[in-house]
Amino acid sequence: MTSDPTSRSGPPVVDAGRLWAGGVATAVIGALIAVVGIVLIRGVFDIPILAPEGEGTWGDAGTGWYAAGAALAALAATALVHVLLLTTPQPLRFFSWVIGLATVIGVVAPFTSNADLDAEVATAGLNLVLGVAIGTLVSSVARSASRPARRRRPEPPPPGPAAY
Repeated sequence: MTSDPTSRSGPPVVDAGRLWAGGVATAVIGALIAVVGIVLIRGVFDIPILAPEGEGTWGDAGTGWYAAGAALAALAATALVHVLLLTTPQPLRFFSWVIGLATVIGVVAPFTSNADLDAEVATAGLNLVLGVAIGTLVSSVARSASRPARRRRPEPPPPGPAAY
């Protein structure tokens, strides 16, 4: 069983540069996942997603906005995990819950539209892949960018009268 290295007493030491570099890398990956997913869904399966069917494989500006939204979600996740690392006990456990619930919202939201079922399922699937990718990547970056705070060794008791 692997324990959360940041769950020990005291706030962990966080390498913010490493954390945010990983967050930016995750943002790029999230944007690329969105573009690849849209090209695959529209181009290969010919399912409309984010734009009307007549927009073609690349769609309209919706593709760029979706990719930008994925990148922004990754940066927001990085900000959230940074705050949690500095302020909460077991920060990665809380982070997992927040990301999990946000992913559920992203998966369920397409089904509230009036789109065709195939478009709703495709969009929900893409949102699921994005949520899992962002959650796992940011969690692993947070784990590698933090270490437990040094524990102080207890002070030896002051010298007292020797007992005979």
